[in-house]
Amino acid sequence: MPKDNDSLVNDILSDADNKKERNNNSDDSDARIDSFLEKSFRDSEVTLRSAETELVDENYGEDFSDDSDAYYSDDEDINKSAKSSSQSTSKKKKKKKKRKKRHYRLPGVLILTTLIFAISVCLSLVIIAFGKDMLGIGKSEETQIIVIPEGATTEEIAIMLQKDGIIKSPEFFQIFSRVRGTENSYVSGEHFVRPNMAYETLIHELTTVQSEEKEEVAVMFQEGITLVQAGQKLEEAGVCSASDFLFYFNSGGYNFKFENRLSSSTTLKFYRMEGYLFPDTYYFYENMEPDQVCQKIYLNFENKMTDERYAKMEELGLTLDQLITFASIVQAEAPYKEAMIMVASVFWNRLNHPDVFPLLQSSPTGYYAEEVIEPNMEIRDELILSAYDTDKSAGLPPGAICNPGIEAIDAVLENFQSDYYYFCANIDTKQTYLAVTLEEHEENLEMVKEQRANAENPDEY
Repeated sequence: MPKDNDSLVNDILSDADNKKERNNNSDDSDARIDSFLEKSFRDSEVTLRSAETELVDENYGEDFSDDSDAYYSDDEDINKSAKSSSQSTSKKKKKKKKRKKRHYRLPGVLILTTLIFAISVCLSLVIIAFGKDMLGIGKSEETQIIVIPEGATTEEIAIMLQKDGIIKSPEFFQIFSRVRGTENSYVSGEHFVRPNMAYETLIHELTTVQSEEKEEVAVMFQEGITLVQAGQKLEEAGVCSASDFLFYFNSGGYNFKFENRLSSSTTLKFYRMEGYLFPDTYYFYENMEPDQVCQKIYLNFENKMTDERYAKMEELGLTLDQLITFASIVQAEAPYKEAMIMVASVFWNRLNHPDVFPLLQSSPTGYYAEEVIEPNMEIRDELILSAYDTDKSAGLPPGAICNPGIEAIDAVLENFQSDYYYFCANIDTKQTYLAVTLEEHEENLEMVKEQRANAENPDEY
């Protein structure tokens, strides 16, 4: 029987309510499934991260056990997919971590290796350098004189040796001396050493009293002596031959400071170092090496020429060669200090007025040319002979004519101001007479002539 309209409407509404209820039930089921899957993924991720941490601690060497099954739901395929994805991600992370560690470890090893190698090379070079210095390997064979002051410490001696170029490391020398037990055994005075000496030999030389092993000889060189005369004295005393002395003394090159002040131009000089043998009493040894003899004399000259004398010399516009040459003429002309000062003033006046007095006219310069230079020339050289004779050549001669004492040197440096241009002396009475004009000078010459005649023939007057 057909339903009426109201009945149909009720049926339609009832079906709609049933569908809505079924849809609601379906939505609740889907929500529960989504919630379960989300929880499963979270649990899986936590489990996988924990496993990843354990694998890293075990140096990535072991597989972890799959204890996560208890947390999975019945939807096994979804969980396995999530696990597979998480494991893949974990492996990638482990590979990245491994590469990062290798990246930082390799440069560190290289830096450490390079540092060790560099330190080893530096230490080797230092050891080699100290070893060569200690054994004197590759160093000069030239003998040098050093003077150890009274009461000098090992440190002071080591510094002195370094300054003279004998050793390179004062600290290492001190250590070696301490090990050898020689710190308080050094002997003051002059010692001859060489840079190529081993520390052992060097210390033996500096702790040995030479006079106990060799015969000492005293030789006195007076003021005004020439190098030829000095060589003869040394030979007669058995110290060394005259020819060897002249050769080594004029060769020089012993690294004394005054040598640096000498002129390099020696064209007209006969004996290059005439004038630099300082008059004094020296103590040598029999059969001594000639270069050692020369260094003792050089050392004495070095000590006598003080900084004050050099300063005065430079103030007067003189070179060292000029000063010594000038002083040698004064030494030959005047017998004592006061006379030297006045004679020096005469020569200063002539040198300062070359237009009026072009020649010094010192007789001893001519004697030196005739009595010293000419007899020792292999081939006569008139140019050199004339250059030394101040009656023929203007100004100072090329070199000294003798070896002056300190008084003659100081007389030149005093540069005493006077009006005198002439002088003469009575060699018997050692009296010097000065004159301003030529007429006065000629009168003085006549007076000296009479004095000497009276001395030779007193009964005639």
